[in-house]
Amino acid sequence: MRAWFWTLLLAVIAVAVAVVLRAHPGNVLILVWPYRIEMSLTLTVLLLIGLFLAIYIGLRLLAWLLAIPERVRAWRGRRAQARDHELLERGWIGLLEGRYAHAEKDLTKLLEQTRARNRRVLAALSAARAAQGLGEFVRRDVMLDRAREHAGTDPGLIEAVATVSADMLLEQGRPQQALQVLEPLQDGGARHLHTSRLLLRAERALNHHDRVFTLARGLLRRGAMDKHEALAMIDTAGAARLRAATGAGDWRAIWKDMKTDERVLPEIALAASAAFEAAGEGDEAARILDAAIARQFDPRLVAAYARCDAAQVPRRLERAESWLQQRPTDPDLLTALGTLCLVGQLWGQAERYLLRSVSRRADPGSHALLGSLYDRLDRPTDAARHWRQATAVAMGVALPVLAVDEALPAADTHADPRHLDAESGFLSEASEAPGPAPATVHDPVPDFAPAADYVLDPDARSLTEQGLADPTIMSPEPVIADAEPPAELDDYFDSAPLPVAGLDDVPPETREAPAGASRSDDAHDKPHGDKTGGGRSGGA
Repeated sequence: MRAWFWTLLLAVIAVAVAVVLRAHPGNVLILVWPYRIEMSLTLTVLLLIGLFLAIYIGLRLLAWLLAIPERVRAWRGRRAQARDHELLERGWIGLLEGRYAHAEKDLTKLLEQTRARNRRVLAALSAARAAQGLGEFVRRDVMLDRAREHAGTDPGLIEAVATVSADMLLEQGRPQQALQVLEPLQDGGARHLHTSRLLLRAERALNHHDRVFTLARGLLRRGAMDKHEALAMIDTAGAARLRAATGAGDWRAIWKDMKTDERVLPEIALAASAAFEAAGEGDEAARILDAAIARQFDPRLVAAYARCDAAQVPRRLERAESWLQQRPTDPDLLTALGTLCLVGQLWGQAERYLLRSVSRRADPGSHALLGSLYDRLDRPTDAARHWRQATAVAMGVALPVLAVDEALPAADTHADPRHLDAESGFLSEASEAPGPAPATVHDPVPDFAPAADYVLDPDARSLTEQGLADPTIMSPEPVIADAEPPAELDDYFDSAPLPVAGLDDVPPETREAPAGASRSDDAHDKPHGDKTGGGRSGGA
């Protein structure tokens, strides 16, 4: 638009000059000794215009030639800036995509080649963020130190470095160090929203409930935090402040400092009601819980409302029954009513409320209350049943009912070939060889002698086990031993006493056997598979 305007203006001026020159013809005489120059007025005007244009163009050309070094420097700066922007853009894209290794490489390269202080600080902070993503905390700390070095004394850059450092320290789980980094900003009065959020995270991780309460309040007032999240933090921190207060004046001052909408929060209401109950002010505790339940029906508040002295039961029971009209099937409210009736010794109403509660939800507390009630009413069967149900619900498994009037029958072991009779020390009849065989015994054993362990022949035991394992090896006929047993076994049976119970079964004629009976005769007379006792004669 401006070009058209100036073009039109010049055209108008040219036409006006032409008209004036045409209407006023004349000559222009120029005297320059020894020259005399005479020309028309029109030519003079044209020459003047041409001279002006020539001088203007010459000056512009001279200025352009003199500005060549500056333009070269500017061009090189623009090219470097474009290269820096390309590296920064590529690094940030890799950082956002989670490609931390590529991002750290590009950002480190940008840090080494750029000359702008702001871009150096930005590249160092971004590289530190990439190193944080890779878990390289040493490289991260090096990059943060370089960022602080390049920031110099610029307040904005110093605050940026401190904010990023605190954020990464909080992510690493080092709230104490993050709080130390943020302290200069806090002392200097820098209270930006992001800085306040970082302070809140650090104070919350360190359980500094007073600071958490104040910061959450401030962020909620400024609308810089979600309302539900801020109220949850205020609720937790306020309750912790009330519980941590040691003296009565301390927690009363904290309670007075709270706003009305903060006093009805569940945790704060529970802590305040407990404090007032401990101070003997049950009516005030009931009013606090009543207001909190009217704001938000919380099972914890209802359970706390049911814990009171017997003097408070009529008033609280009446109030709880009014809630029951609005929530007739709420199991928590029914349990609370049952608890109040138990405290007030209203056994029938307590049983009715608690049975309605457990019919709608299996709760270990309700079953335990019923067990206590039935114990009080001397109904042990019902009490045991509800105590068992309370245990089962609490454990999450169904407990089996064990029978007490039945027992498993004893196992029949007479057909077991390896059965050892504990009374006589002999094997059962199923494993005995057919036909009795005479046995030679030692001298009579006194009645008061203890029963001795019976040891089988190891060769016979191995043979029996082998026969059980392979039926084809077992011989239906008893094997007759034709060799003497090992000397070690002979020594054992010479010294080991026989069981007393087995002496009654020995034939009388065997007891009268001569002491000098030969070992070879015994070996030939008794089968090798006979294990009815007996050893060698005592005349060895």
